[in-house]
Order: sequence, then C-alpha cells, then structure tokens
Amino acid sequence: MYGFTTSLPGSFSDVIEQVTEALKKEGFGILSDIDVQATLKNKLDLDYPAYRILGACNPSFANRALTTDIDLGLLLPCNVVVRQEQDNTVTVAFMDPVAVLEIANQKEVTDIAKQVRIRLEQAQKALEASKHQ
Repeated sequence: MYGFTTSLPGSFSDVIEQVTEALKKEGFGILSDIDVQATLKNKLDLDYPAYRILGACNPSFANRALTTDIDLGLLLPCNVVVRQEQDNTVTVAFMDPVAVLEIANQKEVTDIAKQVRIRLEQAQKALEASKHQ
C-alpha cells in the first residue's frame, strides 16, 4: 500500500483547515495546494466532487533527505489528498513516505521516511480523535 486514510464528518473546507492544523502541529507546512475539482472543470468541463492535493513538507526532514541525495526532490513533498465522498464524509489520504522513498534504495533515506511516516500517522490520529469530540 502506498498510503493510509481516515474519514471525517463535516464540511470540506472545515476538514481542509483541520488537516492543515494537524500537519502544522507535526512540523509540516503546505507548499502546494492543487484544486483537482477546479482544474477538471476548467480544462475538461467535468463536474467532479471536491478534491484537493496538499503538498506537505517538514523542512527539517526535507533538508536531511536532500542532503543525503539531492535528487530526492523528485519525490517531495508528501502528498495529502482531501476528497469529498458521496455520503458527505471527507476522506483524508496520506502518502506513505516509506513506500514512495523505498525506490531510492538507501538506508539513510528509509530511516528518514520512517520518521516522516510517524509524524503523518500522528496527524492522522489527531484527525481521528477530533471525530469523537
């Protein structure tokens, strides 16, 4: 598997804010925000449910990865998908950096990826805990 998910109640915009805050608490900033829904509407005139791809980056880990192998920038940042479901829940899918970065076949990179995955899993757990409040 190349990612892990959680599903949340609430409006799409509220979940985007919750995801951004959960990532921030784990040291990630959002470097990119791709609105897939708007792009498909503008370019192909398709009606698509709300769907955004957030490019999350933890600068400390990014620096360590790039210091190990400058070409790892091809595999950064960590994508986090937020998508509206038909049942009005919102799915949040986190890229698994271990699965993605294993192609580098370098122990140091795998070790960094494992630490990043722990941070992303913590963000996921914080979002899941917010469902029960």
